[in-house]
Amino acid sequence: MTLAIVLAAEPAAGHLTEPPAHPVEPAGRVNGEPLTERLAAQWRRAGADDVRIAADLTELADLVAGATGPVLVSGTDLVAHTAVLKHLATSPVGPTVALVLTDPPAPGQATVREERGQVVEVGAADPSGVFGGALRVGAADLPALADAARRAGGGGPLGAVDRLVAGLAARGTLIFAHRVRLLVAHRVGDEAQRAAAESAVAAVDEDRAELKLSVKERDDFFTTYFVSTWSPYVTKAAARVGIGPTGVTMISVAFAVAAAVLFGTGGRPALVAGAVLLYLGFVLDCVDGQLARYTRHFSAWGGWLDTMADRFKEYVVYAGLGFGATHAGFRYGWALALAAMTLQTVRHMTDTWYGALHDEAARRPKVVTADAGGIGGKLNAASTRVQADTGSVSYWLKRTVVFPIGERWALIAIAAALFGPLVALVAVLVWGTLAFAYTGGLRTLRARWMRVPVLTTVDAGLHRDDGLLARTLPTARRPLLLAVLGALGAAGTLVWALLAVHGGGDLPVWVPVLALVLLLGAAQGSRSPHDGSLDWLVPAALRAAEYLFAIAVGVAGRAPAWLIFGYVLVLTLHHYDLTARLEKRQSAPPLHAATLGWPGRSLLLAIGLIAGYASIALATLGAYLLVVFVASVVLAWVVLPARARGGVRSPG
Repeated sequence: MTLAIVLAAEPAAGHLTEPPAHPVEPAGRVNGEPLTERLAAQWRRAGADDVRIAADLTELADLVAGATGPVLVSGTDLVAHTAVLKHLATSPVGPTVALVLTDPPAPGQATVREERGQVVEVGAADPSGVFGGALRVGAADLPALADAARRAGGGGPLGAVDRLVAGLAARGTLIFAHRVRLLVAHRVGDEAQRAAAESAVAAVDEDRAELKLSVKERDDFFTTYFVSTWSPYVTKAAARVGIGPTGVTMISVAFAVAAAVLFGTGGRPALVAGAVLLYLGFVLDCVDGQLARYTRHFSAWGGWLDTMADRFKEYVVYAGLGFGATHAGFRYGWALALAAMTLQTVRHMTDTWYGALHDEAARRPKVVTADAGGIGGKLNAASTRVQADTGSVSYWLKRTVVFPIGERWALIAIAAALFGPLVALVAVLVWGTLAFAYTGGLRTLRARWMRVPVLTTVDAGLHRDDGLLARTLPTARRPLLLAVLGALGAAGTLVWALLAVHGGGDLPVWVPVLALVLLLGAAQGSRSPHDGSLDWLVPAALRAAEYLFAIAVGVAGRAPAWLIFGYVLVLTLHHYDLTARLEKRQSAPPLHAATLGWPGRSLLLAIGLIAGYASIALATLGAYLLVVFVASVVLAWVVLPARARGGVRSPG
């Protein structure tokens, strides 16, 4: 249940004040001055289940102590469109979110500094905005809110609600920023300001603003100019007919699968039709997020499904292109598809962990600015300047060169339609490799400058995907070096296997055994501190090591190419599940222990290869992992939530 509290005492100095009012029941009338009454009614329309008015911070602390769900808090000097409050109440960026305005700060208002969407400092001397007088606090942060309210009750230069957010920040609470675009919100200090703000609120065309807000503020070049120019019309139509974001996601998956089938079929009409379906599928991929923002229907399940569906669609298309290239007479079509999938997954792992590194660095600004004169600092400053120059040539080049999903799908569609599946796969590999080299080099330099460990802030064993076998091995230091050696050993084994098979021979037994030794050596870094400036690369290196070794086992054992692709595809789903949960701040998959860990899986494949049953090992282990993945999804998103709601009772 969501509780909203209007704090009626001590607004910012010189701002509108109102006498204390009484607690309000959901169905009761809000007593007090009109602004308090309006805010209480607006919180109800914004989705609050219960609205209370607190006379002071002590009363607010008592109300928070009895809350079981998110708490919405605002002062009484805020004039805002109801949609602003609804957006704050439903924001998916994090559990605790503060409204941030661009208005000049008035006396008694808390200034804030933001980085990467996080409020990293309250009371900043170099602010990027001013606290907007309203915030949503997640259930896990309610004890900190109650403590901040009790300790800030004695007064001070800031208004009560401003002291509250400052107290939360001082307690280390992760606060995300919610900025106002197109809609209106102002903190008012006198009747003239109030009248002007109310007039601005009344002038807002809410539906038009909501539709524009459904489109991401900053997106990539292809999406911005070839999708978002017309996708809002599809979004509005979907909302009118009652299709939800999940339904749009599933239609998008169907379009991508159909495109893959057409790419595999071959022939110019099929390739052109496949390209059209791929483009439309990408449009729908954008629409599902726009629809969620337009209707404010967010859920953990929807966010997870969107992430997983994006990767599944892309890799199914790679499979269609690989089959099509092979069907057209190119011997190594499936090999190119495997290479594209492996490259893209490793790239995504570095993207995820570099983003986590940046988020952690934003919370440690003093560490980040310690060496502003070095090459990493200069690169960081240059990147910041380019990102701020929205719409410039350098801005679009920076966003395009990294080969984002819109550009990937556009390249695949155009290349497949004009030149065929082989050219499409080669183009993806070439641009993807160049993008990986570019981002990898620059990020390595910037990460060395930041000197911020990120794997120390999470369960490193979980996100390394080590499993039981790794925990039984001796501990070795320097986890990144060990992971890179494991990946190089797997890559060398793959090259040797390809040469042996091409020459009609067999892979010597000692080669996969040596590679396995290097892999198990990488597993020994599991319990070592991952506090190096480049240790955020460890998960990506381990993914590369496992995938390359699995492919080498399949090649050496002469397994069908489609079987090798299918096995690696199942591995990618498992690993994307982990990264999706990291990005959405969710717990580990319920059956994670049953996936055996990457060292255990690699050991089983090596045994299968040496015994002469590589294909059986890949098929059996792949089928097992797929069953575990599906069962874990059902448990995580159906059974366990039903039990939490009381819909399923445990026996006894």
